[in-house]
Amino acid sequence: MSDQSQQQSSQPNQESVWDYPRPPRVEPTGKRIRIVFNGVTIVDSTRAYRVLETSHPPAYYIPPEDIRMEYFNLTSRHTFCEYKGAASYWTVKVNGKTAPDCAWSYEAPSPGYETIKGCLAFYASHMDTCTVDGETVTPQAGGFYGGWITTNLAGPFKGGPGSLGW
Repeated sequence: MSDQSQQQSSQPNQESVWDYPRPPRVEPTGKRIRIVFNGVTIVDSTRAYRVLETSHPPAYYIPPEDIRMEYFNLTSRHTFCEYKGAASYWTVKVNGKTAPDCAWSYEAPSPGYETIKGCLAFYASHMDTCTVDGETVTPQAGGFYGGWITTNLAGPFKGGPGSLGW
């Protein structure tokens, strides 16, 4: 089955993740991003970046100035993205509750991705609530992927139902 035949048609005012580019594109967004963990707002930003990649819902990268960094510690986990480079992972601990490796960043990103250097992206599934302009997001399925699904997106999404297992 071709990628074209897997697409769902988008409705007016929806973005199809199948129209997103490969390699991924970084774009600023003025939308308000809020993240709550263990009852504490740990992120509140209108200066985030969206990373858009074919078949993925956007991942939102937040500048550290808009994150309660006193709750975060860098871990020893690292992964590699063929486009963005080596990712470092972060654990959050708030009032005794911990979420290991719940966020990642690119401390020395590959050329073309310098704007997200040091910004953190979060697995929505590890947080109490993640919102984009007040809308609670649905985490991208699969455990490895960190995209945030909102009602303005059309899939199928990589890692989710209808994605043929990738």
